[in-house]
Amino acid sequence: MSHIPAELYYSQNHEWLRVEAEHRYRIGITDHAQSLLGEIIFVDLPGLGEIFIAGENCAVTESVKAASDISAPISGKIVAINEDLESDPELINRDPYGAGWLLVIQSMDDSELNSLLSAVDYQEALEEEAS
Repeated sequence: MSHIPAELYYSQNHEWLRVEAEHRYRIGITDHAQSLLGEIIFVDLPGLGEIFIAGENCAVTESVKAASDISAPISGKIVAINEDLESDPELINRDPYGAGWLLVIQSMDDSELNSLLSAVDYQEALEEEAS
């Protein structure tokens, strides 16, 4: 089974969100998502300052298997991107919750966190998906 850190929030679309500071959240894809994608060969990240609404596609990962849209788990403005992914997109495969992060978003509405899943809820969703 996939590794699911307890301190993170999760979306139904397999993105994770970590609280960085007040109104700032680091975002990536889950271990489960990267394992489904296989070897990631390219990542298309948004530009700094771009604004996204929760659920809107904000990035794309391409793997040897397929391209996959990444949705913003919450609404906000992009304040950082992981530039290391440009030269080493496989960081996502090797360390999805660490060096393989995608972007940092400054939230427009922190109450949107309430619509995300806890680690326990995400684990249950994965189990339901597998059955």
